[in-house]
Amino acid sequence: MTLGLGLATGTFLSAPAQAQPTTSPASTKVVAPAARRTAAKDTARDSTVAGDTAAKQTDGKDPLAAIDWLATPAPDADLPGTVLLEPPVAGSARRPEVTVTPLASLVAPIGLVKPASTGLPVDLWRGSNTEELAALLAAVQVRKSPAMQSLMFTLLLSETRPPTESSETLLLARIDRLMDLGAPDPAQALAEQAGPTRSKGRFERWFDATLLTGDEQIACRAVQDRPDLAPDYAARIFCAARLGDWPTAALLLETAHALDLVDNRQLDLLDRFLNPDVFEDAPPLRAPKSPDPLTYRLYETIGERRPTANLPRAFAAADLRDVAGWKAQLEAAERLTRIGALNPNQLLGLYSERSPAASGGIWDRVAALQRFETALETRSPEAVSKTLPTVWRAMKTARIETAFADLFADQLARIPLDGTAADLAWRIRLLAPTYETASHSPPQTRGRAAFLAAVAQGAPTAELAHSGVEQAIAAAFVADSNVPHKLQRLLDNGQLGESILRSMQLFARGADGNLGDLTDALATFRAVGLEDTARRAALQLLLLDRR
Repeated sequence: MTLGLGLATGTFLSAPAQAQPTTSPASTKVVAPAARRTAAKDTARDSTVAGDTAAKQTDGKDPLAAIDWLATPAPDADLPGTVLLEPPVAGSARRPEVTVTPLASLVAPIGLVKPASTGLPVDLWRGSNTEELAALLAAVQVRKSPAMQSLMFTLLLSETRPPTESSETLLLARIDRLMDLGAPDPAQALAEQAGPTRSKGRFERWFDATLLTGDEQIACRAVQDRPDLAPDYAARIFCAARLGDWPTAALLLETAHALDLVDNRQLDLLDRFLNPDVFEDAPPLRAPKSPDPLTYRLYETIGERRPTANLPRAFAAADLRDVAGWKAQLEAAERLTRIGALNPNQLLGLYSERSPAASGGIWDRVAALQRFETALETRSPEAVSKTLPTVWRAMKTARIETAFADLFADQLARIPLDGTAADLAWRIRLLAPTYETASHSPPQTRGRAAFLAAVAQGAPTAELAHSGVEQAIAAAFVADSNVPHKLQRLLDNGQLGESILRSMQLFARGADGNLGDLTDALATFRAVGLEDTARRAALQLLLLDRR
């Protein structure tokens, strides 16, 4: 990743105010990267632990196209979550004023995906108050909209420069929101790129993330070198044992007992961790209601692994490891896919891993998807028509419809279906990145299908709308739709990132029934060049039942 993109602070707003996405699938594709290690993370890790130097990053290849964003390369790191590949986003509708700033005064940008890939400028947060940005990042709700989930991950992972020289508050807010969304892998990578040993706040978040990703050995080496960074005494004991220094771990545990440095419940847990033979026949410890990552891993180590269904989403990532059973892996994968934190291909791999072990619940979903996959392989319209409604009901139950559409929309497009199955397949295709291509071949041209096709093409009209929600969506796509005054003022001041976050808040309220906010949010997305986000958010609102 490139750490400096130029000297001008106003030269990044290169897109027109309302960029229209091309009909090429490449231009509207949403990349949902894999959930394991990243090249950027590995490089940063080595330099951080050794001497806490700046992270090295790998430059991507330039796109080979006359219009560069038509051939936007995939992010150069494998990241769990979804990252939008949008045309460059405009900060306002006015001609930007170019300001030259000495390179030495610019803070190095931090992020896992280059601005060239996300379309967001490196000075995304320019002009905003850091505390307000941190509060917005924590407060914006994205649970009901996959399009908003994609946009949130893009904001969090894009390589950006903080609004002031002090980047700590915003960086910690980005890491915290990634953990809240169930993405400890990129949270760990982001902390490593920034230098996790440069502050105690960074280190604590990095340490927690490594405990859930299975990379705690790396963080423990840092604790060994810098004991002052350890979140607490229990972490020092755990790390000493994790690195094989059992005498030091035992000495630290005795010190903790003598000086009352650790609470009694955690002391009992550490006793069993260091002396498993002594407690071999002892009854299990009482399970904590809200364990921290270290407590969770200690329970796992002593053979009393806790279920993660009632724990924060980040804990679900720990169930994706091989130490968990298949059912736990499936449930965790569905939970993370539901919030956009997992590559749908990884979910498909788990669904297809083996035959269902029982019936009911998640096993019925596994069986339905496996039968549908078999039907697709036969390329039989009759078999697909028979299995598609069942698997779609299963995906709706799990609320992972967009992941299913991402996986199978292209294959469905090649199967000649009739009647109800054709209509269902077309609606599924509208939820996929190739929605605009699907919109040109609707199964019917009247009623709601006509409005859906118009939204996918970016040209819905009030004449086609039949409900209040459709009227609100159509109003956002008219040529003279206006950005709300408060958001326009932010855009005029160059506060692009804050205006996007506030638009996301408006969309959440609009999806809950405030139709004026819905129109304002979609109009703002379009005004800053997030046309694909506006269309997909509108289609998902119409096609998915998230009430």
